[in-house]
Amino acid sequence: MAGNDDRTGAGTPGAKAGGPAPQLLHLVFGGELEDVEGIRFADLEGLDIVGIYPNYRTAYDAWKAKAQSTVDNARMRYFIVHLHRLLDPEATAPDVR
Repeated sequence: MAGNDDRTGAGTPGAKAGGPAPQLLHLVFGGELEDVEGIRFADLEGLDIVGIYPNYRTAYDAWKAKAQSTVDNARMRYFIVHLHRLLDPEATAPDVR
């Protein structure tokens, strides 16, 4: 689940010097897909909400554990959603100059 590398929070836009590290919330969820070629879930009510994590590293670890536990089902997929980007898009937007 690539994108801006926010695994450590170091150098994160919006971070205050000397202050607490920003919360970079990430959601891990998954479920069975209708087709392995797409991203349409077979049963929205059956989605597995694994949890919300304070940084990418812990979200990645949770995602990896769930993905590995369902390796026998090719239609099961788990995802990491960068909630911090949805909550504050300007703070995590790339600097375009």
